[in-house]
Amino acid sequence: MSTVLAVIPARGGSKGVPGKNLAPVGDAPLVHRAVRECRAARLLTSVVVSTDDPGIAAAAHAAGAEVIERPSEISGDTATSEAAVLHAMGVYEERHGVTVDVVLLVQCTSPFLTGEEIDGVSAAVLDGADSALTVAPFHGYVWRDGDGEADASSSGGYGVNHDKSFRPRRQDRPQDLLETGAAYAMRADGFREKKHRFFGRTELVRTDPERVLEIDDPHDLARARALAPLLDGGPTGLTSWPLPDYLPTRADIDAVVLDFDGTQTDDRVLVDSEGRELVAVHRGDGLGIAALRRAGLPLLILSTEQNPVVAARARKLRIPVLHGIDRKDLALKQWCEEQGIAPERVLYAGNDVNDLPCFDLVGWPVAVASAHDIVRGAARAVTSAPGGAGAIREIASWILGKELTAS
Repeated sequence: MSTVLAVIPARGGSKGVPGKNLAPVGDAPLVHRAVRECRAARLLTSVVVSTDDPGIAAAAHAAGAEVIERPSEISGDTATSEAAVLHAMGVYEERHGVTVDVVLLVQCTSPFLTGEEIDGVSAAVLDGADSALTVAPFHGYVWRDGDGEADASSSGGYGVNHDKSFRPRRQDRPQDLLETGAAYAMRADGFREKKHRFFGRTELVRTDPERVLEIDDPHDLARARALAPLLDGGPTGLTSWPLPDYLPTRADIDAVVLDFDGTQTDDRVLVDSEGRELVAVHRGDGLGIAALRRAGLPLLILSTEQNPVVAARARKLRIPVLHGIDRKDLALKQWCEEQGIAPERVLYAGNDVNDLPCFDLVGWPVAVASAHDIVRGAARAVTSAPGGAGAIREIASWILGKELTAS
């Protein structure tokens, strides 16, 4: 019997969507969804996740995948998926004492990939193709900037898959097929030789165009979350998923940014007869913030409210504050640039929907237990304590561990 191995590359770093591979869509994070569909495929022998990130490793293991640690030299921004698949295939063969016959590259950034499509590319290679990929019918007219046009006498854009001077009916045009980016299968010996996913006879496996979506930026992620209730068949697409048994440590975090109302408070406001507002904060949160400050972590309070109580609390804690901010995500991005901190190394704690743009920006979005359901669903981790009741102290304990206890 042939050994058919699916490899899901899922590194921790991502510039477009920090923490992308653990971002929840529908009822599960992206890496969990990919593993689930691979396990549903009939023709696969095994599925492995190649990652350099402990959180992704924990989520992959919880979903039922074997985990292979990816070396740092093939984990950077310029590393290829082919390099990750070749490495994972070699480790798997050595670990299990087998020879892989067919290897698949499955991308967890295609959230609506199905087990049937995975079986489709696997079957194509098992039946004699050298390589195979998922494609979808495409009827659009593709244009390109005129700077590259062969006919220099013509200015402006030119048609790539059509003659711009002739507009045939769709049914009269040759069928174009769009590479979905979701699943690829290769004959393992040929892949080792060519070190590229396309070689020899390449079979095209047609898929449903309605399910084609690649997540490359926050807008793609928002679309995926909006489509999940329709394509997953669930009532809301926001059902909870079991968080991986991994919480951020000092090794994962370079800065901590905190929302104020509802995160450092219980979201209630007391107003006296003169219109002055009072809120209640938790002494344990103050202890946790002080410990984070002593540990040398840059800290920031970020709030949409222009309120003296926010500034007063920041002075008490001796950390900077930006308040009265309409676009918290833009302010956070600018602060990261000024501090020289990569957003994927930032933990942001929040509680309500106005925190979601910041969640999409950072690598560690954290919701307090009392946060809105949508916010908890979008978080990478959720505290057991509600806002204003020690949630920040809990986050500090994740990051500092025994260092907090000793401080």
